[in-house]
Amino acid sequence: MSAGGVAAAPFALGACAGFSTSGDDASTDEGGITFTTWGTDAELAGFRAAIASFQEAEGATVTLNAVPYEQMFTTIDAQIQAGNPPDVFRVPYYTFGSYAGQDQLLDLTPHLPEGFADRFTPQAWQAVQREGAPYGVPHHTDTSVILYNEDLLSQAGVASVPTSIEDAWSWEEFLEVSRRVKGSLPDGAWPFAYNWQGNGVTRWLSWLFEADGRFLEDDLVTAAIDSDAGARAVRFTQGFFTDDLVPPNSSVKSSTYAADIWYSRTTAMNFAGAFLVPDATSTLDFPWGATFPPRDVRSAGDFGGNALVATKDVRDPGLVARFLDHVTEREQMETFCAGASLLPTRADLIESGIDFEVRPELAPVFLQQAAAVLPQDSGQVASPSMSAIITVLQDELERAFVGGRGVDATVQALSSGIGEATAR
Repeated sequence: MSAGGVAAAPFALGACAGFSTSGDDASTDEGGITFTTWGTDAELAGFRAAIASFQEAEGATVTLNAVPYEQMFTTIDAQIQAGNPPDVFRVPYYTFGSYAGQDQLLDLTPHLPEGFADRFTPQAWQAVQREGAPYGVPHHTDTSVILYNEDLLSQAGVASVPTSIEDAWSWEEFLEVSRRVKGSLPDGAWPFAYNWQGNGVTRWLSWLFEADGRFLEDDLVTAAIDSDAGARAVRFTQGFFTDDLVPPNSSVKSSTYAADIWYSRTTAMNFAGAFLVPDATSTLDFPWGATFPPRDVRSAGDFGGNALVATKDVRDPGLVARFLDHVTEREQMETFCAGASLLPTRADLIESGIDFEVRPELAPVFLQQAAAVLPQDSGQVASPSMSAIITVLQDELERAFVGGRGVDATVQALSSGIGEATAR
């Protein structure tokens, strides 16, 4: 589950299973730093490279404990409960808030070097804040764009796709393209699939943000989705199902992920994160490219990816802070993101760009789209109540998409459910 998000993408879960640990239970190491994470082979290679350079520079040991994603947070929670958590662990932004909100993480304010925040984009730095203080560092991000089957779009007479975010299709133009594609496809195939399955339901929020809406007010407690923008986002996305533009089995509670559907050539387009690029390149036997998601009032995107956090009672906060500083230095982050096809959170790397090791020509599409995420968007996703809000989104959107419930009733149910989630 690389891109976390929300960021993390459910399709990658299977790829994360089965990693062995580096040594015994990392939480029992008496010296140095213990670090627990999940990751693809490329991600783990990037972490090991950063650890090696840190150990050489500091003369300190970092014990890496790599676990399957599906075991990650039950392991962390059990260790926190038992009083022997790792010093550092990796966490999706949408889960960050629950740990920070329960006072389980280290406030890094007194331990980070002066000006540390300036290296990150505003939206990335906002995603690791609790009450104005950093309780983690934004290690990387990801966001979804449209991957498209060149043959199927050409067959439908779609001769070109947007090549800059400013020229992205509007919502209406995207529907027009999708209907044109639908008319050229055989029975049992659909124009596109959206990657909102499982915890990826947070990606639905991109449509809300594109309509210039919010689901939480600035206080991160008051529900804000009962609005014209909220209704517009629900109505538009419900139309994917009522107009037969997406597979019926691609709803938010489906066990079939959008990428699987696209791989089978059942759809012409697929919303997907950059983390999917290496696997798609090695798996697909048809020509494909990437373009920008549609825009409404503004462009927006899901803020996927993961932060690195330190548990509250680490033995050596200064050493841990130097490790977090090291892994987010330019060289370390560039190497990690290029190798794993993920997006950097450093502003200088966003500006200069990075080259993915696989399909480097696609990196600018993802980087431009990631820049459309606003700090107010990422800040809401990092709410302490986000884990409970995810369940509300899953339940209420499923009733709209599959159950056919009306737009107004859905928006009211979302508002009520979000309000209850933040009051817990």
